[in-house]
This record gives sequence, structure tokens and C-alpha cells, in this order.
Amino acid sequence: MRRRLIAGNWKMNGSRASLVELDAIAAAAAAAPGVDVAVCPPFTLIERAAARQPGLAIGGQDCHAAPKGAHTGCIAAAMLVEAGATMVIVGHSERRADQHETDADVKAKAEAAIAAGLIAIVCCGETQAHHRAGETEAVVSGQLRGSLPVAAGDALVVAYEPIWAIGTGLTPTAADVAAVHATIRGVLVELLGRARAEGVRILYGGSVNAANAAELLAVPDVDGALVGGASLTAEAFVPIIEAAAQ
Repeated sequence: MRRRLIAGNWKMNGSRASLVELDAIAAAAAAAPGVDVAVCPPFTLIERAAARQPGLAIGGQDCHAAPKGAHTGCIAAAMLVEAGATMVIVGHSERRADQHETDADVKAKAEAAIAAGLIAIVCCGETQAHHRAGETEAVVSGQLRGSLPVAAGDALVVAYEPIWAIGTGLTPTAADVAAVHATIRGVLVELLGRARAEGVRILYGGSVNAANAAELLAVPDVDGALVGGASLTAEAFVPIIEAAAQ
């Protein structure tokens, strides 16, 4: 039985004052012992967040594939570990689009993260054009085959994020989510073998909020959620944690 994971991605939001939100989030996590809860703030807040709530998992939003070197503005996986992070998001659609990251880039980052002792949350998802053309499952399968690290198991999480649903308030139907998550599970079995694939959690991400969390989390093979805007405040995030605990 896979434990559910509710991970919040603060993206380029937050300040030291925002860390007060972690207090209620951590309390909700403690009241949901069957659910893993994580928050991924900007790099500047990771160490402060980990110190403020040492019982709450804190993650990064990206890492470099190299352990060190002349990579101005980048963060190595080991630096995240030193700051107190236990996981990292790699291959988020916004980085794939804005920083032109390829599947090979994402795979290298995931492998570096796992080698450093982090859980790697590997993201995949289709654009609205792909969705309308009926290409969702082909696109997602292709991204996974190119992005998944060789090392996997407990240190690997996959997040399906339909790009057209992120921050738009739109979500696929439960049937659509079930179909894509089943496809992802099939690709994991193909690449990792059934025993290892069954241990990999698959998160749904795309305008998850208090109103739709219960329905989405009830979908087969949805093992949790990668939450964007609704993770910025405890008021919005805690109900999602509570839904996962049901």
C-alpha cells in the first residue's frame, strides 16, 4: 500500500513572513499520520523552513545534474540536502517551457537527486494542443521514457501535470486522470519491472484545491497531489491534506 503524498510547490512565491503558514500545515500533517506532506519553497527559504518545522518534509524546486562547477545561478542536489531538503521537483512543465529543459536534462537531474539522497519528483504532462489532438497518453509516455532515472523505487515519485490545467482552474475529468495514471503505471512496469513500479507514487497536479481534492484522490493510481497556488496558505492547503487522510 503506497502512502499518499501531498506536496506543495510554492514556485517563485513566498518570503520569510510566509513561513508562518508552515505551522498550521505541519499541525495538519501530524494529524494525518497516513499521509506524507511536503512543501517546496524557493531556495532562499529552504533552510529556514526546515529549521522552523523540522518534522515537515521540505523540498527544492529544481537542482543541477552536476555535483558542483561553473554553473552560475544553479543549485546542486547536495546543496539542497545541506539546507535541509529531503526531496526535489525536476522537470516541471514551467522549467521545460521557460528553461527549455529536455527529457535528457530531467533524467540527469533526477539521477543526481537520487544519488545525493533526495526523493526526485519527476514531472510530465501535455499541452492543450496535445490534449485536444488526443495525444495525451503518447506525449506523457514519451516524456517518462526519456526522463525516468535508472535508479528508482522509494526515491522516485512521478507527477502528472496537464499543462493546460495548471493555474487555470480547469481539471481533466476523473476518467481522464484515471486513464493517464494507468498509462503511467504501465510505463513504470515496462521500465522498472512490476515489483519496483508498484512502489512508485504517482501524483496528480493541475489546479488541485479543496473543492476537487477528494474526487481526484479517489481516482485509481492517484497516490497524492502536487499542489501549486493552493499550497501557499495553510487555509487553502490544509483541506487538501485532510482530504488525503480520508
